[in-house]
Amino acid sequence: MSKRIAIAAIGTMGDVQPFVALGRALTKRGHSVVIATTLDFEDFVKSHGLEYQTLGTDIQAFLRQSQFDTVMQKNSLLYAPKLLRDGQKILKVATRHLWAVAQDCDAIVFHQTTNFAVDIAEALDIPSIMTAFQPLNPTGEFPYFAYEGTTPEPLFNRISLDPLFNRLSYVIQAAYQTYYDFPRDRMRAKLLGLRSRKRSGFSKNARGEPIPALHAYSPIISPRPGDWPDSTIVTGFWRLDDDTGWEPDAEFRKFLDAGDAPIYLGFGSMPWGAQRNTEIVTKALKAWGGRAVVGKGWGGIRSEDLPDTVYSIEKAPHTRLFPLMKALVHHGGAGTTYAGLYAGKPTFVVPHFFDQPYWGRRVYELGCGPQPVRLRKLTPTILAAALDELSSDTSYEQAAAELSDRLHHEDGTNLAADIVEETIEGYPGNFDESDQLMGAAS
Repeated sequence: MSKRIAIAAIGTMGDVQPFVALGRALTKRGHSVVIATTLDFEDFVKSHGLEYQTLGTDIQAFLRQSQFDTVMQKNSLLYAPKLLRDGQKILKVATRHLWAVAQDCDAIVFHQTTNFAVDIAEALDIPSIMTAFQPLNPTGEFPYFAYEGTTPEPLFNRISLDPLFNRLSYVIQAAYQTYYDFPRDRMRAKLLGLRSRKRSGFSKNARGEPIPALHAYSPIISPRPGDWPDSTIVTGFWRLDDDTGWEPDAEFRKFLDAGDAPIYLGFGSMPWGAQRNTEIVTKALKAWGGRAVVGKGWGGIRSEDLPDTVYSIEKAPHTRLFPLMKALVHHGGAGTTYAGLYAGKPTFVVPHFFDQPYWGRRVYELGCGPQPVRLRKLTPTILAAALDELSSDTSYEQAAAELSDRLHHEDGTNLAADIVEETIEGYPGNFDESDQLMGAAS
């Protein structure tokens, strides 16, 4: 039976694109799907034949703030309070929009950045399904993905403290969660008419019970911990097949045919440090001397400053572009990392923040590229050395090719669609007979 399913996401292209893949898979099964996201992705969603509804502001404009540039380049906390306030305003506006969108829906699939969807689902008595693109649930097997410190030495040189330490590291996630909880708590009562409840985080309902938590990345790249609850599933990545028919134009094809396959460099949807990034890339490429393609995107690269051995490309689908490259240098977003490994390309990750260092470490640990280096620590010398490694170390190429073969056997998108359907069919309801709403949601 056809169901009406809302998908809610706030983030960059790497956050929104997998939901478009999921939305298309659900639509092919006969369901009605609406994707609620920010204004900058309206055309992208509609271009794939899906219904679009807004969650408010333009995220690109939010990320382009000068305060972001200062914080990311200098690790300064001076402007952090204002950025947090601005972010919380975005969430309050998004809550109101999603509340309107979800009125006639049978379920809400939501990105972790829109976890107020749990409250909206509670008010409407429909199931909610959380999605993350990095390992969020606490585990004793490895620390919180954003933790970059050292692990403790064994007690008395023989008793490992790793499981305890790993779980304690998720205190960082709890602190991060408060960023979302402040506006969520207010909107829960003010808009939805719900009583206050114990904060349930990303993956629990109002009664503190786990809801389905779909981790949309490959278990081959990041294996599922054995101590996660059954409700937490690593599905495999939700890959959006390109149907634009994109091919290199005549100028780009001429560049590709003029020599060996180039190395791709791109910093993704992060617009910070344009002048510094360009200087590093330009000096590194001149020192290395090889051929490269630089993707501009939102990543703050000025093509006019690049040498003749480099081709600058405004925009191209990674699924089409990456197979043409010899190797990749990028920021380490989950989607870009997957696309590169799926194409079987050695990769050097230059992460900015959040989950990007984690995926950079995984690429390195899987033997598919050099050890990652933070963008703020990157120098022309480091980048030139990494480019030389990527072009000459055949072990990276072999590891990436073997990993690619395994990734091609996954179908995370349809597994996720199966779980969405099963969750709707098996949903018992949020409320006991004694439960009552305060007013607005009733």
